[in-house]
Amino acid sequence: MKKLLLSFAAVTAMGTFAVAGGDIAPVIEEVIIEEAPAGGFYLGGAYGNINADITNSLAAVDDSASISSFMLQVGYEISPYFAVEGRAWFGGSDDITNSTGTTTYSVDADAWGIFLKPTYPVTDAFDLYALLGYGDANVQVSPALYSGDTEGFQWGLGLSYDVMENLAVFADYVNLYNDTVGTTDITADAWNLGVTYKF
Repeated sequence: MKKLLLSFAAVTAMGTFAVAGGDIAPVIEEVIIEEAPAGGFYLGGAYGNINADITNSLAAVDDSASISSFMLQVGYEISPYFAVEGRAWFGGSDDITNSTGTTTYSVDADAWGIFLKPTYPVTDAFDLYALLGYGDANVQVSPALYSGDTEGFQWGLGLSYDVMENLAVFADYVNLYNDTVGTTDITADAWNLGVTYKF
C-alpha cells in the first residue's frame, strides 16, 4: 500500500513539474462571437387583391369589389429589427351592382405608401412585422358614382420566411383607405403574397 501511495505521489509530482516546465501546453478554447446580419437594400413584388367595400344609400349600392393587384416594394433594412419601405399597388377593375340589379358599376383602384417596418425575428428564418406609414389610395367607381384620391395613415401586419440567404417569401395585410365623399362610403385594404430579394 505504501508503494502504491508513493507511486501516485511521484506521478502527481512529475505532472506538476511538466506543466511548470512548459512541456504541456494549456488548453485554450476558441470563442466565436456571432455578429448580427448587416442591413441593406431589398426589392420585392407581390400578387394579391385590393378589396373595396362600397356603400351609397341613394344609389342603393352596398357591395364589395375584389380587384386583382400587383405590388412592388423597395426598402432598406437598418437592422434585423427595423426597416423603411416603399410600396406601390397597381390594380385592375371589378364590377359591382346596386341592390335592384339595374345598374352595374366598374371599380378601379391603385395605391402607394411609405412605411416604417418594425420586425420581430421569431427564428433565424421566420419574422413577424408591422407596417406603419403614410400613403395615397385612389378608387374610381363609374359611371359617375365615386371618384376619390385620399392621403392618410396606412397600416399592416405580415410574416416572412427566408427560403435562401437572400430570398424570402412573405404574406401580409395592409389597410389602405377609409373615406366618405357625399353619400358614398368606401374602405379598401390589400392582401399580398410575394417574394423579396435582399442585396
